[in-house]
Order: sequence, then structure tokens, then C-alpha cells
Amino acid sequence: MVTGRTDIAELELTELEHAVCELGVERFHARQMYRWVHRRGLERFDGMTDLSVTLRRQLETALTLTTPRIAARDQSSDGTEKFLFRLADQRTIESVFIPDTPAQTFCVSTQVGCAMRCGFCLTGQMGLVRNLTAGEIAGQVRVLARELHLQDRRFNVVLMGMGEPLHNYEATMKALRMLATPEGLALTPRRVTLSTIGMAPALERLAREPWLPNLAVSLHATTDAVRHALIPTSRKQRLADLVAACRRFPLKHRDCITFEYVLLAGVNDTEADAHRLVKLLRGLRAKVNLIPLNEAPGIPFSRPPDLHVDRFARILASGKIIVSVRKSRGRDIRAACGQLIVEGGPHQSPGQQAAAMVRS
Repeated sequence: MVTGRTDIAELELTELEHAVCELGVERFHARQMYRWVHRRGLERFDGMTDLSVTLRRQLETALTLTTPRIAARDQSSDGTEKFLFRLADQRTIESVFIPDTPAQTFCVSTQVGCAMRCGFCLTGQMGLVRNLTAGEIAGQVRVLARELHLQDRRFNVVLMGMGEPLHNYEATMKALRMLATPEGLALTPRRVTLSTIGMAPALERLAREPWLPNLAVSLHATTDAVRHALIPTSRKQRLADLVAACRRFPLKHRDCITFEYVLLAGVNDTEADAHRLVKLLRGLRAKVNLIPLNEAPGIPFSRPPDLHVDRFARILASGKIIVSVRKSRGRDIRAACGQLIVEGGPHQSPGQQAAAMVRS
């Protein structure tokens, strides 16, 4: 007999099957429930119409179903939408919908805030409030799919919202398994990208996962001194060791690792940086996604001129590196890369110290 009220939003299908069996309910009902929750985005037991009324009442007494609530929704002039989600403990997180990509894309969060303290990212200035649960991570996707009428269409998911996914490893991977379940949204690994600053032990662990998403590594520098200043939590790891771990990362045929590189004027956008990046990634199945800084109050860096961005990209291309320049989406509603922040942020910017260290 189940004691208390188990939250089925936090359960993988096998766990849900076990939970209903403990209630004396036939196992196959778990699959019906899972479809209602994850594929159709249902939030209440009484809407599960292929279950008997008696069974629905029994389930509602013994179990609960928690769903992130949309507290606000803003639309950019370019069609990008930012969603503010309120969680059960009243904390808030942000997710972004980016339309008109090769497949529609959801950018979701894995933490409330972030502990990585990247000096050019507003989320990092919040600090880490807490980790999200697997149900809260997956819940963003199922609510977005429902609200945007994409439950029966293909879409991509990028773990590039608030937080460092590998800093919340267990919940992140459980959420991905939940989203991949055929009875749910049936996401395939090719449709999911995990973005990380490259925490070595977690990266090695990720490499052994049977369900492996696309990997995007936030590099942002070509020397240890600059990277350690921009990302204080990277100081225990050398760039050479991070790239070596990436070389060992298993890749399927035609796959490659994306290296994200935020361009900061006068900091990491020089010709020398571009040539060092070519040397660093030589022989690696990689592509570089250049991200000209999305400026915002509180970020102590500047966006490079387009001429410098183009020069940087041309040097990479001439060095046989696949390169793209990310088009900023949702800047007018602060939904672009590095602009997600809630609950007022910090009293002082940790990015100020990074700026001084890098420019000294």
C-alpha cells in the first residue's frame, strides 16, 4: 500500500507501473496515465477519460500530479516566446520557445539560477537557488508542447535555459528518459541538445549513458587565464583537459560536438583567439557556434562589431572548422542566450570581477 501521495509527474513509466500495482491497480493503467500526463499534458486525474470514474477517484486520493504553472508569457517581435513558470514552492524559472527553426525548439531550464557564475550571463549572477526535479524539467516540455499545440509535431529540446544540466545530473537524465518514453513525447536523442561548461567527471559519466543527447560545450575562451576569469568555477580544469575529454566522447556517424563561444569585444574576439581555437579543435569532429554577446544591464562586457565577428568566423572556416554565427532571438523580451533571470537577481554583479580580471 502506498503511503502518502506520490507525485506521478516525478515517475518514469516503470516507477509508475510499480506505484499503481502497489495500489492494487492493473499495471496497464500506468501506460494510460503516462500518455495523459506526458503526451497530452493533462494536469488532473478526472480528465483521464479512458479510466473508470471509480479508478480516477482512487488515484486522486492516493496520488498527486504536480505541473509547473505559466505565470507570464511574453512574445518577441521575431516570434520568440518567453514563459515564466511558477513551481510548487513558488520559485520561478524561465523557458523559451524559438519558432521557425528547422524544427520548433524549446529551451528549458534545469535549475533555479546557476552556480557556474559566468560573468557574461545574467542567470549566473543569480547564484544557485536550487536544483529542479526531473518532473519540473520534463514538466516545462509537456506544458510548452500542449500550449503551443505541438504534441503531435516534431520539435527540438535544448537544455540551455537557466542552470548547468550536468550540475543537476540525476534529475536531468531522468527527465530526458521520461521525455524519450514512447508512451510520452517520444523524443529521440537527435532532437535533444545538452549544453554544459564541461564538468569533466560528469562529462565522462554522460559518455557512458545509453541514451545520449547531442552535446554542446560552452568554451568561450582559448586560454586558461581568460576562461577561468569568465567562468570562475572552471578554475580546477584546464582547457586542454576539457578538449581531451571531448575527443574521447562517443559520437555516432555524422555527429559532432558543438562548441559554443560567446564573443566579447576586446576579451576573446581577437585574430589570435581565432587561430588558437583552430589549433585547439584540430582533428576533432566539431562545429563552433559563435554567439555575439547579447548585451543587458548588469553584464560588464560589450558585443563586438559585426566586422570582428565576421573576421573571427572566416579564420575558423579557413582552418577547416565548421562555423555558424547564432542569430539572436528574443532580445527585446530578454529571452536571448544569457539573458534569463528571475526574482530580482543578486545585489551585486559577479561579472564585474570577471571583467576586471580579463581586461587587466
